[in-house]
Amino acid sequence: MNYDLIVIGSGPGGYVAAIRASQLGLKTAIVERSELGGICLNWGCIPTKALLKSASVFEYINHAADFGITVKSADADFPAIVKRSREVANGMSNGIQFLMKKNKIDVIKGTATLKAGKKIDVKSDDGKTTEYAATNIIIATGARSRELPNLPQDGKKIIGYREAMTLPKLPKKMVIVGSGAIGSEFAYFYNAMGVDVTIVEFLPNIVPLEDEDVSKQLERSFKKAGIKVMTSSSVESVDTKGAGCKVLVKTKKGDETIECDVVLSAVGIKSNIENIGLEQVGIITDRDKIIVNEFYQTNIPGYHAIGDVVPGHALAHVASAEGIICVEKIAGVHVEPLDYGNIPGCTYCSPEVASVGMTEKAALEKGYEIKVGKFPFSASGKASAAGHKDGFVKLIFDAKYGELLGGHLIGYNVTEMVAELVAVRKLETTGHELIKTVHPHPTMSEAIMEAAAAAYGEVIHM
Repeated sequence: MNYDLIVIGSGPGGYVAAIRASQLGLKTAIVERSELGGICLNWGCIPTKALLKSASVFEYINHAADFGITVKSADADFPAIVKRSREVANGMSNGIQFLMKKNKIDVIKGTATLKAGKKIDVKSDDGKTTEYAATNIIIATGARSRELPNLPQDGKKIIGYREAMTLPKLPKKMVIVGSGAIGSEFAYFYNAMGVDVTIVEFLPNIVPLEDEDVSKQLERSFKKAGIKVMTSSSVESVDTKGAGCKVLVKTKKGDETIECDVVLSAVGIKSNIENIGLEQVGIITDRDKIIVNEFYQTNIPGYHAIGDVVPGHALAHVASAEGIICVEKIAGVHVEPLDYGNIPGCTYCSPEVASVGMTEKAALEKGYEIKVGKFPFSASGKASAAGHKDGFVKLIFDAKYGELLGGHLIGYNVTEMVAELVAVRKLETTGHELIKTVHPHPTMSEAIMEAAAAAYGEVIHM
């Protein structure tokens, strides 16, 4: 069968690209070997947020006395928490099924292999192979948990994020290797569930891509919650022979052995580019990524790639944006390349972390003369009323033109606030304009206005 477009992979890059293609009048099909929605909806973004919500509710109940409410007892039903998470994911996946039907997109179940001449073979679960052709093909096959040579995952004692979402019972002790978004979110979740959690991070700061002030604040918050944080440390080996695990950790002060029930490897992701026919077609790759231009075209005409398989941010919202740009270019719409300097990043632990643009260190290294404004949530009326005074908003402005170079937030609900800063940067709004933008009171978002005012010596509530 011939299509205008075939999309391989139905994650947030693939399914969004398919829907936009259909809206633009292209006859479209999407190939998926597993569940519609990909890792994000089924084993990533969505089910983890369901787990984290359960942890947040449990924490609220355990601290109900702080709000003048007496709760005699509360127990976390871990299997029920996992079950709710899976139900949320399944509901979202069914929603994608509806969107495919609504937009008249053919869903082809099976595993796709690229062929020359803008064709693919799809092998279904029953072993039957069918050939399909299209004027354009988009590769959106995503990624999986990366395995380190000295940390091979067995799915039971050494696990990845997928197993971490569906453990049959709560472990007593857990070591988490890596403190990026995945590691930090699971550290918060399992700590809130009562698990003894240790984070091992190779770099000097946790959430190492964030501004250093944010990293230090999160480390303080984690330690206050009872999470052990080991930075500038590496896991050398894990002995799984006994009932649990013996984790050998190399630190600046020497080697240390930690005993635990489970080790979660959260050291990044590996692109799914093997055995999909790239070599047969002649598509160029480099360091685990498919090489594309600014409109996601590979070196072979008619073949495109988006999402985790191409260089750049491995984030769901980035994959969606890339998919839309790629499809609009295919359809002949005038499009601008994606601004990768204005991509928000979010970590949904507690306190939450959100950022966009340059860190203070990066701005200085690029030679900017800067103004920095910082407003703590301890000075926010809404944060005090909500019982969430940890954290701050930090804004970095170019002293010459007033451009917002970077925004860094840590605190309650800040993942819902960062989009304002993305819009500010997109619209090239100045610091003075942000100060004069009236923010509602009392809100957490007032801290953005106050941080801007702090940068220019005009802060009111501090």
